[in-house]
Amino acid sequence: MIRVAIVDDHQMFIEGLVAVLSKQENIQILFTENDTKSAIKRLRDQTPDLLITDIAMPDINGLELIRTVKRSYPNIKILVISMFNNLQSYEEMDGYLLKETGLSELLDAIYKIVYEDGKYFVNSEKEISHFEYNKNIVGKREREIIQLIAEEYTTEEIANKLFLSKNTVETHRRNIFIKLQVNNIAGLVRVAIQLGIVK
Repeated sequence: MIRVAIVDDHQMFIEGLVAVLSKQENIQILFTENDTKSAIKRLRDQTPDLLITDIAMPDINGLELIRTVKRSYPNIKILVISMFNNLQSYEEMDGYLLKETGLSELLDAIYKIVYEDGKYFVNSEKEISHFEYNKNIVGKREREIIQLIAEEYTTEEIANKLFLSKNTVETHRRNIFIKLQVNNIAGLVRVAIQLGIVK
C-alpha cells in the first residue's frame, strides 16, 4: 500500500486528486493540507511514502518545503505537480508533472518513484537540470510588481501605488521568485531584463 500525503493551496485540486487516487486499491490517502506549515506538523505524526505538492505555495516556498522534508524525512519520496513548465532545478525532487497530466501518467509516475525507487519528470527529453524560461509565466499584475521592484520601490510603496495590501504584494513577490527561480532582487532583475519584462 502506497501512503500518500497531498499539500496544495488549491482545495479543488486536492479534492480531485483524492477522488481519483482513492479509487486505486494500492493507494491510501494519509492526509491533505492546504499550507506547508500545517503539512510539516502533520509529518511529525504521520509519515507517507509519497508527498505530492506544488512549488507555488502561499506561506513557504515549495522548494523550501521539499528541502525540509528531505532533510528531516529522507525516505519520503516527493512528486511535484505544478502549473508551471519553467522550473530550472529538480534538485531533491523525485518527480515533476504538470497539473494537466492525465491519470495514467500520474499513476506511472507514482509507481516508478515508489516501487522502482526511480525518477519521473514531465519532460524527460530535456536535461533534468533545467527548463527554459517562459516569459508568459508571470501575469500582468506580477509584471507591474517586477517593474516597480526593479525601480527600487519598497513593498509598502508598491502596495500604495497599486492599491494593494502589503500582504498581497508579499504573496505576489514570493510567487514571482518561485516562478522565475531566483533567490534575490539582483537575480530577479537579471532574469526580468532577459525576458523583456523590465523596461
